[in-house]
Amino acid sequence: MATVTKLERDPTVLDSRHYTIEAENDATRVVRIRYGPREKSVMHQHPRGVGVFLTDADFTFTYPDGTTEPIKAKAGEILSFDEPWEHNSENNTDNRFEAIYVEIKP
Repeated sequence: MATVTKLERDPTVLDSRHYTIEAENDATRVVRIRYGPREKSVMHQHPRGVGVFLTDADFTFTYPDGTTEPIKAKAGEILSFDEPWEHNSENNTDNRFEAIYVEIKP
């Protein structure tokens, strides 16, 4: 996964259709992620944090260098990211997708 040191591409600003802030305080920001069938995002960044899948997922992540990675998960699974990261997301299914990403502030 590509890492970044400064978050210049906030998904809630660049792609508010898919990323919305649910709660925020000095330590964390909770972002709800929603994609419709076959929807794709723009290149954006996330700080370190924890993602909780509310629905099953079958996505392709594309990184700034052009490499891709399949991301598959079942509802209830959790992914942890220790470093800031940057990608573009594409929902590969005909199903709606939803997740929560809890960003850890520095």
